Amino acid sequence: MAEPAIQNVVVCGAGVFGLNHLRVYRTLQKSGFPVRLTAIVEADALRKAVLEQEWGVPVYGSIEECLLDCQYDKLRIDAASVCVPTVGHYQVALALLSARIDVLVEKPIAASLDEAEQLINLAGKHQRVLQVGHLERFNPAVMAVRDMLNGPMFFEAHRLSVFSQRSLDVDVVLDLMIHDLDIVLTVAQSPVSHVHAVGLPILSPKVDIANVRVEFESGCVANFTASRVSTERVRKLRFFQPHEYVSIDYARQDLLVINVTARTTATPSIEAITAGLGIRKPQITQGEPLRLEIESFLNCVRDRKQPIVSGKDGRAALKLALQINGAIAEHSRRARLDRYV
Repeated sequence: MAEPAIQNVVVCGAGVFGLNHLRVYRTLQKSGFPVRLTAIVEADALRKAVLEQEWGVPVYGSIEECLLDCQYDKLRIDAASVCVPTVGHYQVALALLSARIDVLVEKPIAASLDEAEQLINLAGKHQRVLQVGHLERFNPAVMAVRDMLNGPMFFEAHRLSVFSQRSLDVDVVLDLMIHDLDIVLTVAQSPVSHVHAVGLPILSPKVDIANVRVEFESGCVANFTASRVSTERVRKLRFFQPHEYVSIDYARQDLLVINVTARTTATPSIEAITAGLGIRKPQITQGEPLRLEIESFLNCVRDRKQPIVSGKDGRAALKLALQINGAIAEHSRRARLDRYV
């Protein structure tokens, strides 16, 4: 059997996320995975020499410079990670897809639905892989729960983080909550009917803390809380389905399942309720979600398959996030929350 072709990869944006992508690609390359870190695109000219020395690959100041070298056969690129700030996702991904390069773009897919739609259409036109970096889909605890789903009807998500200068180009909904929006949309499999939301800017000009209630046409309800001004780090999702409660701890990659025997009397005793509870912790094979995500992306590039998190999935999460932002803005006007700014 022939050895799989090596995929030549460029990482666009060498900030916090970009450095993690660089690390994973280089680790995979050293482990024998058929991938080669070939180039970096970083707009900060002061970091160019440092990045070239550290990673041993050419560093370009723009995606246009990089693609020009590809055009003149000075460089070969098969796939790319787009890790620039959200406002730049569209332009960078558009240039790559236009050059027939497969793309893994960090979440959110773009800054607007129109931009997202254009990227999806372009990827389809050129038959390119367009994967969106909704990382929690590759969390081992989330992957383990997929076979346990049985019509969940109530979700509660908490994603709290301490304040950081990272990702302040977007609000907390597009920064943090969007991870949980993507997971719940994937599991609920129902159109959204109503959105109720409140949010406040605390330490940045954009909303830093938000609480949201989403109702689906199926009757399913989901509550989301996200904060980037917390004193603790929490990343948990809980949901209820017939006779079962499931708790996912994203950070610990931990899964708790509580089965509840159906009640046989109108007023069961405490003993009967306790006896009807079955608590178990399924065995989870630990793994780094980013590495699993990138491996999946590269496999899709090699085998020409649709990614687990498609451009349409990314657009759906973005659509709900923007709908939530609209509800937050409307509530802010109604409640005169500008008094708190």
